[in-house]
Amino acid sequence: MYDVVLLTLSSERDASGGCGSGEACCGGADATGAGVDGTGPTPADADSCATDRPRVPVLACADALTARGARVQMVTARSDAEIDAVLAQLDGPARPDGLTWPDTDGKTRLVVATASDGQLRAVLRRLVRRYAPAPSRRPADLRDDRTLPDLPPVAVLPLDPARGGAQRDLAAQLGLPRDPAAVAAAVLDGTPRRLDLLRNDGGSVTLDGALFGAADDAGRPLQWRARVEVDDTVLTNGDEPLLACAVGNAGGYASLDEVTLLAAPDPADGRVEVAVAVPVVVRSAWGRKRVRLEVRRARGRAVSVLPREGKVPYLDDGVEGELTRKRSWWVEPGAWAVWVV
Repeated sequence: MYDVVLLTLSSERDASGGCGSGEACCGGADATGAGVDGTGPTPADADSCATDRPRVPVLACADALTARGARVQMVTARSDAEIDAVLAQLDGPARPDGLTWPDTDGKTRLVVATASDGQLRAVLRRLVRRYAPAPSRRPADLRDDRTLPDLPPVAVLPLDPARGGAQRDLAAQLGLPRDPAAVAAAVLDGTPRRLDLLRNDGGSVTLDGALFGAADDAGRPLQWRARVEVDDTVLTNGDEPLLACAVGNAGGYASLDEVTLLAAPDPADGRVEVAVAVPVVVRSAWGRKRVRLEVRRARGRAVSVLPREGKVPYLDDGVEGELTRKRSWWVEPGAWAVWVV
């Protein structure tokens, strides 16, 4: 029978060394405000990670796993080091080249209890840090279109039932179960569903997507400028104003208000979809001026966003940040996986 680790991220706001930010597993951004681990605190997460006591869904999932004969270990991680200690249980046997590589037999399985997509991203980021080899040590058995091996599948236990509704989290978008017993069944009886991963040159990852832009206190969108490229396609060279830019692996940022930004984001097609919203002044037949929103889209393997001036606010997997310099993402096709029935 399987060994199952049920991992929950916790908060120790007064402790140092938390989840890559010097803050805590539910909070913190990197020095540039980039929210590198996906663990930046948000009002929605504050209550859910303010205690180390296991949440009711976690206990229910543990009971369901134990009833099926699984050996269950419940861990509350307060720092990157504690997450890494859990992930070490997924390591495979020693390789001749000395690389740390994930086990392929799947005897130890991981369930991540998430109060937000950012918490799931925090765990995936540590998986990438653990198993991605340095370019100088790239092994011959690594896929040509990837910089890391197949990461071990994870089961996702959502802790917020409301995120399955209108404000859909990644688990809802992927059609993953939210009931603890169903999650237990997926991790014990299911098969891995492989998904694309976006890595970026800031050292982090994106599972769902990123949305760039901001609004004033009245809710009116603010204009900003940036150069946005997708492979060899330039969506904007930075000379014209933008209202929004969406970088989509999945569909969390497919629309903004009533404007469709991303047409068909697919987290398993090996491509990232990118859109920019540009305000364009047009004249009616009567000569009157009005502003029309022009949405430009492109799909590819890589995207870069270069702010032309100041800071550009953004959300990345629901975590707030500010972009002050060029940031590039690239697709790792099928690099991570979730357990599905």
